[in-house]
Amino acid sequence: MSNQAAWIDGKAQKLRVASADLPKPGPDDVVIKNHAVAINPVDWKIQDYGVFVQSWPTILGEDIAGEVYELGANVSKFKKGDRVVAHQLSLVTGKPEDGGFQLYARAAAVFTAKIPDSLSYTQASVLPLALDTAGHGLYDSREKGFIGLDYPSLTPKPSGKTILVWGGSSSVGALAIQLATASGAKVISVASKHNLDFLKSLGAVEALDYNTPSIVDDAVTAIKSAGGDFAGIYDAISTEASYKFVLPIAEKLGGTHVAVTLPAPKELPSGVTAANVFAVNKDVNGRLWEEYVTPALEQGKLKAVPEAFVVGKGLEYVQKGFDTNKAGVSAKKVVVEL
Repeated sequence: MSNQAAWIDGKAQKLRVASADLPKPGPDDVVIKNHAVAINPVDWKIQDYGVFVQSWPTILGEDIAGEVYELGANVSKFKKGDRVVAHQLSLVTGKPEDGGFQLYARAAAVFTAKIPDSLSYTQASVLPLALDTAGHGLYDSREKGFIGLDYPSLTPKPSGKTILVWGGSSSVGALAIQLATASGAKVISVASKHNLDFLKSLGAVEALDYNTPSIVDDAVTAIKSAGGDFAGIYDAISTEASYKFVLPIAEKLGGTHVAVTLPAPKELPSGVTAANVFAVNKDVNGRLWEEYVTPALEQGKLKAVPEAFVVGKGLEYVQKGFDTNKAGVSAKKVVVEL
């Protein structure tokens, strides 16, 4: 069996499709034959800026869906041929075999979950990184500055908590809305006007247009109207474009916890704390993969969103995927089929 990968040789280098070693699983790993891979902004940012990579050449890619090809000695929850989705960890391990953009990839079993037959590999591939990014911000402890919700349930009961998700139509925002709703929280979410119905379909009790001039006051009013204990803000955008609204909202509410996916401003309003999300966190997110993802997908409680936008079939299209993602997509996730 031969393997091929979309290699990256260094900063500002285009991807190069070439042969790669067939990965061997460690004791707690699985090897997956990929059928679909999704592209994230971090991929083209690494290509443009050369950040995060420990050594070149390497294989990027965080989101994969495919079938189990080989099992590590300690892995008992999967069998060969299982349809799965996985979060790939090459940015953490520094090892190319752990990257997603190849025909066969090594995955940590703890960040792998079975998917139902009703869900295509293409659509499933949009989930992993967004799930883990959303999960860390929502479920890590309030003592560390995170939102600290209870873990999601297939039969959630109202928790009496309310949160705001800024950027709800993004991959991370769409998962944050679903997870927080499954944790019993009321979710107010903000996106562009044409995506507001999408936010409500995911569970948001109120969906607001960020282009409205009064958005800060509108969000504060919606949060107060929802009632309960305001637990914090998940900023799925985390750039100056969102901070200029999110931080005034937090300040007007008397201070709160803000989970951010990129570095927060050094100067924060009084009473506002910002905690940086790190998507690879087994202690926080392992439980999501172990207990929630598979049954929630099977029962339709967790939707694989946003919609996959397929740019081609074959590793040679991964570069096109980078370019498409960089150009901008709304309420869609760029996917390459294999």
